[in-house]
Amino acid sequence: MDTQVMGVQVMGIVNVTSDSFSGDGHGDATSEAIAHGKALFDSGCTIADVGAVSTRPGADDVPLGLELARVLPVVHALSQLGEVSIDTTSPEVARQAIAAGATWLNDVSGELGALAGELGACYVGMHRRGTPKTMQSMTDYDDVVLEVTNAMLVSCRRAKAAGAKEVVGDPGIGFSKTFAQNRVLLKATRQMADCLGSEGFGLLIGVSRKGFLSEGLGQRRYAVGERLEQSVAAAVWAMVNGAKILRVHDGPETVYAAKVVSEEGK
Repeated sequence: MDTQVMGVQVMGIVNVTSDSFSGDGHGDATSEAIAHGKALFDSGCTIADVGAVSTRPGADDVPLGLELARVLPVVHALSQLGEVSIDTTSPEVARQAIAAGATWLNDVSGELGALAGELGACYVGMHRRGTPKTMQSMTDYDDVVLEVTNAMLVSCRRAKAAGAKEVVGDPGIGFSKTFAQNRVLLKATRQMADCLGSEGFGLLIGVSRKGFLSEGLGQRRYAVGERLEQSVAAAVWAMVNGAKILRVHDGPETVYAAKVVSEEGK
């Protein structure tokens, strides 16, 4: 399936963590992570995003040696099959992963744009305040859309000036935002996409399985494993409102939805 008919790429998540919020972390099971990544490519995902450090609220740090041991064999194997992103805030992990075959640096700190340029990589700069342990106490904004958009522009401009090949901003939905702020940002997808696009940058939206999707009609609370429909619906919304990359756990379902929307738009 060609998920780029509308200029959209589906980035499938390959978690080699032991404490992923979504329940799909492979930890040290390298062969399982590689098989998962291959299945994502086979389903039509165009990028596999490999990460070994959970960024969920309250998550613990991972020692450098363990992060490298988890991601490098997976990056090397999957880069033989398709385009790979390394999800890290560690400059050393970024360097070694890109040397192993990754072509994207997915940076939740929004601070590594210059490094992406130095390494000749494509770059995703995400907005976040604080760390996983502190970020949910840092949700005070006067205008969340304006402030997040401006912060993305700073990260993207830094990467572009350093020579990054392709530059994308990520508003960091779920990171240092309340559930209400997450919804405001998602609704503002078109506004953010247009603002970034005016300077040649793309927009990534990653809302897959996140907590703010857990509140359903009738005040029902949905567990992580019951958020597929909400996740796909949010991804379709983001796609038709200008997002260039959708970062998702449920790759096959999102690719299929992208295909349906693309065909409907012809």
